[in-house]
Amino acid sequence: MKMTKAPLSLVKAKQAVSTMLMPERRDLKFNFDPNIISNWHYSAGPVFTSFLNTLSSILPVGERFFIDAVRAHRDQITDPELKKAVTAFIGQEAMHGREHDAYNEAFFAKAPAGKQFEDVVSVILARITQHMPAAFCLSATIALEHFTALLADGVLGDPRITAGADPQYAALWRWHALEETEHKAVAYDVWEVVMGKSVGAYGLRSLGLVLATVIFWGLTIPAFLAVLRQEGQLTNLKGWKKMYQLTFGDIGMLRRQLGNYLDYFRPDFHPWDHDNREYLKQIDEFLAKQQAVA
Repeated sequence: MKMTKAPLSLVKAKQAVSTMLMPERRDLKFNFDPNIISNWHYSAGPVFTSFLNTLSSILPVGERFFIDAVRAHRDQITDPELKKAVTAFIGQEAMHGREHDAYNEAFFAKAPAGKQFEDVVSVILARITQHMPAAFCLSATIALEHFTALLADGVLGDPRITAGADPQYAALWRWHALEETEHKAVAYDVWEVVMGKSVGAYGLRSLGLVLATVIFWGLTIPAFLAVLRQEGQLTNLKGWKKMYQLTFGDIGMLRRQLGNYLDYFRPDFHPWDHDNREYLKQIDEFLAKQQAVA
Protein backbone atom coordinates (compact mmCIF):
# COMPACT_ATOMS: atom_id res chain seq x y z
CA MET A 1 0.00 0.00 0.00
CA LYS A 2 1.36 3.40 -0.94
CA MET A 3 1.87 5.66 2.06
CA THR A 4 1.23 9.37 1.62
CA LYS A 5 2.46 12.16 3.80
CA ALA A 6 -0.16 13.59 6.13
CA PRO A 7 -1.45 17.00 4.99
CA LEU A 8 0.09 19.93 6.84
CA SER A 9 -3.36 20.89 8.14
CA LEU A 10 -3.74 17.46 9.75
CA VAL A 11 -0.30 17.68 11.35
CA LYS A 12 -1.16 21.10 12.77
CA ALA A 13 -4.50 19.80 13.99
CA LYS A 14 -2.79 16.95 15.83
CA GLN A 15 -0.36 19.37 17.45
CA ALA A 16 -3.19 21.72 18.43
CA VAL A 17 -5.20 18.92 20.03
CA SER A 18 -2.19 17.74 22.00
CA THR A 19 -1.36 21.27 23.16
CA MET A 20 -4.93 21.97 24.26
CA LEU A 21 -5.03 19.03 26.63
CA MET A 22 -2.85 20.06 29.53
CA PRO A 23 -2.79 17.31 32.20
CA GLU A 24 -3.43 18.24 35.81
CA ARG A 25 -1.94 16.59 38.89
CA ARG A 26 -4.75 15.58 41.24
CA ASP A 27 -3.99 14.30 44.72
CA LEU A 28 -6.74 11.74 45.31
CA LYS A 29 -6.80 9.02 47.92
CA PHE A 30 -9.02 5.95 48.02
CA ASN A 31 -10.23 3.87 50.94
CA PHE A 32 -9.79 0.24 49.92
CA ASP A 33 -11.33 -2.58 51.91
CA PRO A 34 -8.58 -5.25 51.99
CA ASN A 35 -11.12 -7.92 52.95
CA ILE A 36 -12.71 -7.88 49.49
CA ILE A 37 -9.50 -7.65 47.44
CA SER A 38 -10.09 -11.02 45.72
CA ASN A 39 -13.66 -10.27 44.64
CA TRP A 40 -14.22 -6.51 44.74
CA HIS A 41 -15.84 -6.59 41.31
CA TYR A 42 -19.02 -8.24 42.53
CA SER A 43 -20.82 -8.47 39.18
CA ALA A 44 -17.81 -9.60 37.12
CA GLY A 45 -16.59 -12.09 39.71
CA PRO A 46 -13.20 -13.18 41.06
CA VAL A 47 -11.54 -14.07 37.74
CA PHE A 48 -11.91 -10.60 36.24
CA THR A 49 -11.10 -9.08 39.64
CA SER A 50 -7.85 -11.07 39.68
CA PHE A 51 -7.05 -9.93 36.15
CA LEU A 52 -7.29 -6.27 37.18
CA ASN A 53 -5.39 -7.00 40.40
CA THR A 54 -2.60 -8.62 38.38
CA LEU A 55 -2.37 -5.55 36.15
CA SER A 56 -2.28 -3.32 39.24
CA SER A 57 0.67 -5.23 40.68
CA ILE A 58 3.08 -3.82 38.09
CA LEU A 59 1.63 -0.36 37.59
CA PRO A 60 3.72 1.42 40.26
CA VAL A 61 7.05 0.06 38.98
CA GLY A 62 5.99 0.72 35.41
CA GLU A 63 4.99 4.28 36.15
CA ARG A 64 8.30 4.98 37.87
CA PHE A 65 10.04 3.69 34.74
CA PHE A 66 7.93 6.04 32.58
CA ILE A 67 8.77 8.99 34.81
CA ASP A 68 12.50 8.29 34.60
CA ALA A 69 12.40 7.77 30.82
CA VAL A 70 10.60 11.06 30.17
CA ARG A 71 12.57 13.00 32.78
CA ALA A 72 15.83 11.90 31.09
CA HIS A 73 14.84 13.96 28.04
CA ARG A 74 13.30 16.97 29.77
CA ASP A 75 16.37 19.16 29.19
CA GLN A 76 15.90 18.73 25.42
CA ILE A 77 12.42 20.24 25.51
CA THR A 78 12.22 23.94 24.73
CA ASP A 79 8.49 24.37 24.23
CA PRO A 80 7.09 25.81 27.50
CA GLU A 81 3.70 24.11 27.10
CA LEU A 82 5.27 20.69 26.61
CA LYS A 83 7.52 21.31 29.63
CA LYS A 84 4.43 22.02 31.72
CA ALA A 85 2.74 18.90 30.33
CA VAL A 86 5.77 16.79 31.26
CA THR A 87 5.71 18.11 34.82
CA ALA A 88 2.00 17.29 35.08
CA PHE A 89 2.58 13.86 33.51
CA ILE A 90 5.19 13.07 36.15
CA GLY A 91 2.86 14.28 38.89
CA GLN A 92 -0.04 12.18 37.67
CA GLU A 93 2.05 9.04 37.33
CA ALA A 94 3.45 9.54 40.84
CA MET A 95 -0.07 9.77 42.28
CA HIS A 96 -1.17 6.66 40.38
CA GLY A 97 1.82 4.75 41.72
CA ARG A 98 1.09 5.79 45.30
CA GLU A 99 -2.54 4.66 45.20
CA HIS A 100 -1.77 1.40 43.42
CA ASP A 101 0.92 0.69 46.02
CA ALA A 102 -1.79 0.94 48.69
CA TYR A 103 -4.09 -1.27 46.60
CA ASN A 104 -1.31 -3.79 46.00
CA GLU A 105 -0.51 -4.12 49.68
CA ALA A 106 -3.83 -5.90 50.20
CA PHE A 107 -3.43 -7.89 46.97
CA PHE A 108 0.07 -9.15 47.77
CA ALA A 109 -1.02 -10.28 51.24
CA LYS A 110 -3.63 -12.52 49.62
CA ALA A 111 -1.76 -13.55 46.46
CA PRO A 112 2.06 -13.72 46.79
CA ALA A 113 2.26 -14.45 43.05
CA GLY A 114 1.34 -10.81 42.48
CA LYS A 115 4.36 -9.68 44.48
CA GLN A 116 6.59 -12.10 42.58
CA PHE A 117 5.31 -10.62 39.33
CA GLU A 118 6.12 -7.11 40.54
CA ASP A 119 9.64 -8.21 41.53
CA VAL A 120 10.32 -9.77 38.12
CA VAL A 121 9.14 -6.67 36.26
CA SER A 122 11.16 -4.43 38.59
CA VAL A 123 14.35 -6.33 37.76
CA ILE A 124 13.64 -6.23 34.01
CA LEU A 125 12.93 -2.50 33.99
CA ALA A 126 15.98 -1.76 36.15
CA ARG A 127 18.23 -3.65 33.74
CA ILE A 128 16.70 -1.90 30.74
CA THR A 129 17.32 1.47 32.41
CA GLN A 130 20.89 0.51 33.34
CA HIS A 131 22.01 -1.13 30.09
CA MET A 132 19.93 0.31 27.26
CA PRO A 133 20.14 3.77 25.64
CA ALA A 134 17.78 6.46 26.89
CA ALA A 135 16.04 6.46 23.50
CA PHE A 136 15.19 2.77 23.89
CA CYS A 137 13.69 3.45 27.33
CA LEU A 138 11.59 6.24 25.86
CA SER A 139 10.49 3.93 23.02
CA ALA A 140 9.37 1.36 25.60
CA THR A 141 7.57 4.11 27.52
CA ILE A 142 5.53 5.39 24.59
CA ALA A 143 4.66 1.80 23.62
CA LEU A 144 3.43 0.98 27.13
CA GLU A 145 1.67 4.35 27.36
CA HIS A 146 -0.16 3.28 24.19
CA PHE A 147 -1.18 0.09 26.02
CA THR A 148 -2.46 2.01 29.02
CA ALA A 149 -4.34 4.48 26.81
CA LEU A 150 -6.12 1.59 25.10
CA LEU A 151 -6.99 -0.03 28.43
CA ALA A 152 -8.21 3.33 29.69
CA ASP A 153 -10.42 3.75 26.64
CA GLY A 154 -11.81 0.28 27.27
CA VAL A 155 -12.67 1.17 30.87
CA LEU A 156 -14.23 4.53 29.98
CA GLY A 157 -15.96 3.40 26.81
CA ASP A 158 -18.49 1.07 28.42
CA PRO A 159 -19.97 1.63 31.89
CA ARG A 160 -20.50 -2.13 32.22
CA ILE A 161 -16.76 -2.58 32.80
CA THR A 162 -16.99 -1.10 36.30
CA ALA A 163 -20.72 -1.51 36.95
CA GLY A 164 -21.50 -3.59 40.01
CA ALA A 165 -18.02 -3.20 41.51
CA ASP A 166 -17.06 -1.89 44.94
CA PRO A 167 -17.25 1.93 44.61
CA GLN A 168 -13.71 2.66 45.84
CA TYR A 169 -11.93 0.10 43.68
CA ALA A 170 -14.04 1.12 40.69
CA ALA A 171 -13.26 4.79 41.36
CA LEU A 172 -9.53 4.10 41.35
CA TRP A 173 -9.69 2.46 37.96
CA ARG A 174 -11.87 5.22 36.51
CA TRP A 175 -9.60 7.96 37.89
CA HIS A 176 -6.56 6.19 36.49
CA ALA A 177 -8.27 5.75 33.12
CA LEU A 178 -9.31 9.41 32.95
CA GLU A 179 -5.81 10.69 33.66
CA GLU A 180 -4.15 8.16 31.35
CA THR A 181 -6.41 9.50 28.63
CA GLU A 182 -5.65 13.09 29.56
CA HIS A 183 -1.87 12.62 29.30
CA LYS A 184 -1.74 9.92 26.64
CA ALA A 185 0.16 12.09 24.14
CA VAL A 186 2.72 13.67 26.47
CA ALA A 187 5.47 11.03 26.31
CA TYR A 188 4.84 10.65 22.58
CA ASP A 189 5.22 14.39 22.02
CA VAL A 190 8.53 14.21 23.90
CA TRP A 191 9.56 11.35 21.60
CA GLU A 192 8.83 13.40 18.48
CA VAL A 193 10.75 16.38 19.85
CA VAL A 194 13.89 14.42 20.73
CA MET A 195 13.79 11.70 18.05
CA GLY A 196 12.00 13.35 15.16
CA LYS A 197 10.17 11.43 12.42
CA SER A 198 13.02 9.75 10.57
CA VAL A 199 12.91 6.18 9.30
CA GLY A 200 15.21 5.18 12.17
CA ALA A 201 12.91 6.79 14.73
CA TYR A 202 9.91 5.01 13.23
CA GLY A 203 11.76 1.69 13.33
CA LEU A 204 12.74 2.09 16.98
CA ARG A 205 9.21 3.19 17.89
CA SER A 206 7.68 0.16 16.16
CA LEU A 207 10.23 -2.21 17.67
CA GLY A 208 9.33 -0.82 21.08
CA LEU A 209 5.69 -1.82 20.70
CA VAL A 210 6.50 -5.28 19.34
CA LEU A 211 8.84 -6.01 22.24
CA ALA A 212 6.46 -4.45 24.78
CA THR A 213 3.58 -6.60 23.50
CA VAL A 214 5.53 -9.85 23.62
CA ILE A 215 7.13 -9.16 27.00
CA PHE A 216 4.04 -7.67 28.63
CA TRP A 217 1.64 -10.48 27.76
CA GLY A 218 4.36 -13.11 28.04
CA LEU A 219 4.80 -12.14 31.69
CA THR A 220 1.26 -11.05 32.56
CA ILE A 221 -0.63 -14.17 31.44
CA PRO A 222 1.47 -16.65 33.51
CA ALA A 223 1.32 -14.29 36.51
CA PHE A 224 -2.45 -14.00 36.19
CA LEU A 225 -2.82 -17.79 36.06
CA ALA A 226 -0.55 -18.15 39.10
CA VAL A 227 -2.73 -15.67 41.01
CA LEU A 228 -5.88 -17.59 40.08
CA ARG A 229 -4.24 -20.84 41.19
CA GLN A 230 -3.32 -19.37 44.58
CA GLU A 231 -6.83 -18.01 45.03
CA GLY A 232 -8.51 -21.27 44.00
CA GLN A 233 -10.22 -19.71 40.98
CA LEU A 234 -8.39 -21.38 38.11
CA THR A 235 -11.33 -23.68 37.30
CA ASN A 236 -14.07 -21.13 37.97
CA LEU A 237 -15.87 -21.58 34.63
CA LYS A 238 -18.55 -19.01 35.41
CA GLY A 239 -15.83 -16.46 36.22
CA TRP A 240 -13.94 -17.24 33.01
CA LYS A 241 -17.15 -16.84 30.99
CA LYS A 242 -17.78 -13.43 32.52
CA MET A 243 -14.19 -12.35 31.92
CA TYR A 244 -14.41 -13.42 28.27
CA GLN A 245 -17.59 -11.42 27.87
CA LEU A 246 -15.91 -8.31 29.29
CA THR A 247 -12.60 -8.62 27.43
CA PHE A 248 -13.25 -10.33 24.09
CA GLY A 249 -16.97 -11.10 23.97
CA ASP A 250 -19.91 -8.78 23.36
CA ILE A 251 -18.56 -6.06 25.69
CA GLY A 252 -14.99 -6.68 24.50
CA MET A 253 -12.88 -4.01 26.18
CA LEU A 254 -9.73 -5.58 24.65
CA ARG A 255 -11.21 -6.78 21.37
CA ARG A 256 -12.52 -3.32 20.52
CA GLN A 257 -9.02 -1.84 20.85
CA LEU A 258 -7.30 -4.02 18.24
CA GLY A 259 -7.62 -1.44 15.46
CA ASN A 260 -6.33 1.34 17.71
CA TYR A 261 -3.43 -0.90 18.76
CA LEU A 262 -2.42 -1.49 15.12
CA ASP A 263 -2.67 2.21 14.28
CA TYR A 264 0.55 2.70 16.24
CA PHE A 265 2.47 1.16 13.31
CA ARG A 266 1.40 3.91 10.89
CA PRO A 267 4.37 6.20 10.16
CA ASP A 268 2.20 9.28 10.77
CA PHE A 269 0.56 7.95 13.95
CA HIS A 270 -0.21 10.26 16.86
CA PRO A 271 -2.09 9.23 20.05
CA TRP A 272 -4.78 11.86 19.47
CA ASP A 273 -5.66 10.34 16.10
CA HIS A 274 -7.98 8.35 18.34
CA ASP A 275 -9.76 11.39 19.71
CA ASN A 276 -11.68 10.35 22.81
CA ARG A 277 -11.59 13.69 24.60
CA GLU A 278 -15.30 13.44 25.31
CA TYR A 279 -14.54 11.11 28.22
CA LEU A 280 -12.62 13.89 29.96
CA LYS A 281 -15.89 15.77 30.43
CA GLN A 282 -16.55 13.25 33.21
CA ILE A 283 -13.66 14.51 35.36
CA ASP A 284 -15.46 17.31 37.22
CA GLU A 285 -18.43 15.09 38.10
CA PHE A 286 -16.07 12.30 39.14
CA LEU A 287 -14.08 14.61 41.42
CA ALA A 288 -17.26 15.96 43.01
CA LYS A 289 -18.42 12.43 43.82
CA GLN A 290 -15.04 11.53 45.33
CA GLN A 291 -15.02 14.65 47.49
CA ALA A 292 -18.51 13.79 48.69
CA VAL A 293 -17.38 10.41 50.02
CA ALA A 294 -13.97 11.53 51.33
